Amino acid sequence: MSDTPFGFGLPPEEPENGDEGKKKDPAGGGQGSGGNPFGANPFGFGALPGMGGPGGADNPFAAMFGSLNPNDLGAAFQQLGQMLSYEGGPVNWDMAKQIARQVVAQGTPDGIKDTSVGPAEKSAVEEALRLADLWLDQVTSLPAGAGTAVAWSRAEWVEATLPAWQQLVDPVAERVGSAMGDVLPEEMQAMAGPLIGMMRSMGGAMFGQQIGQAVGALAGEVVGSTDVGLPLGPAGRAALLPLNVEAFGKDLGVPSDEVRLYLALREAAHQRLFTHVPWLRAHLFGAVEGYARGIKVDTSKLEEAVGQLDPTHPEQLQEALQQGMFQPQDTPEQKAALARLETALALVEGWVDAVVHEAAKSRLTSADALRETLRRRRATGGPAEQTFATLIGLELRPRRLRDAARLWASLTDARGVDGRDGLWEHPDMLPTATDLDDPDGFVHREHLDFSELDKMLGEAARGETPEDGDAEK
Repeated sequence: MSDTPFGFGLPPEEPENGDEGKKKDPAGGGQGSGGNPFGANPFGFGALPGMGGPGGADNPFAAMFGSLNPNDLGAAFQQLGQMLSYEGGPVNWDMAKQIARQVVAQGTPDGIKDTSVGPAEKSAVEEALRLADLWLDQVTSLPAGAGTAVAWSRAEWVEATLPAWQQLVDPVAERVGSAMGDVLPEEMQAMAGPLIGMMRSMGGAMFGQQIGQAVGALAGEVVGSTDVGLPLGPAGRAALLPLNVEAFGKDLGVPSDEVRLYLALREAAHQRLFTHVPWLRAHLFGAVEGYARGIKVDTSKLEEAVGQLDPTHPEQLQEALQQGMFQPQDTPEQKAALARLETALALVEGWVDAVVHEAAKSRLTSADALRETLRRRRATGGPAEQTFATLIGLELRPRRLRDAARLWASLTDARGVDGRDGLWEHPDMLPTATDLDDPDGFVHREHLDFSELDKMLGEAARGETPEDGDAEK
């Protein structure tokens, strides 16, 4: 799997210690072509045999397919047929699921194959999540959020999380699909309807292939349903993957039950947030969609790719998608969308980090070591962060996560558990990116209390006056 499967260049790195952020070097791509990208052949497939081109032969298909053996020929026709027959949205999600499951079936690079979850593993996960909620009850005012505790195989994780990936990726793919139809000159748009449809079908298939590869690879490494700080699984269902939990703790020198319990604490803490902060899911996914709307497609590179498209080599379009043609726009709106999303994700992860540490520090001898292991995993670009970066065009900011964790811990000391968790009542009450730079200033600042305002609005909606409310007391 390519590091940037959809051609996204990674965003600027967060400045550290005053250093200026640097762009990571994206994969190189060809320069855009000017004028009509299709040359003399309006469909851009090159000269076909028997049409006066250099590949002419008595057999009109010899040059197109002659180099393939029968097995390869059948596979090529099957792949091309799947691409061209797709008529759904911007991503062929059936293909994505099929490929993700194939990747899972192949096993991870270390040779570990997916297995069904046995009764003992299921019981251990259920017990760990139950105990995790008991511990969390003592360190947060948010009640338990999961009504069901489940143990998933990697394949089950793929099936359960694909709907969330669809919501995350479709806005990005939609912009790319629209751009693929716009590369034709305006005067050719009316005549090239079938070609536009073919391009979009192939684009949907290519996105499906890349997403399937990414999600399948990620399934071999994630330990639960909330590793990217987003609710990827069904609502109210806390999940761990026993096979991956075991792999995570393999070389840590920590008892396996402690590893499982610490990861269960993180999963259960995420579930509390996503269940009892009703606006949070829409806020996070809306921020992703807002960021996707600002993605700019380099149509010159896309024109070149379409102009050179060979129907016998559909992977050429996939290669073009890997060459940096999709870049965030450097506009105030795009920067604001990025900051809003990164701050929201940092606040979620920082809250979970602080709450889990408080619950585990006096109960698990390895709590500090496990906390630091997870932080290092994020700081070095863990699998969840890298997949998020490649699928959505964003990269989480590990430094922001540490800042957010420190802010939430300071809030606990200054305002108590109820005061800290009360900030989740309304998005306007949460810290901003500026507050992460100055946590002490936010902690000791007079904070807004929306409870009286909500009460007044409720009374107004019922036609009551303040005096009416006082009279009832």
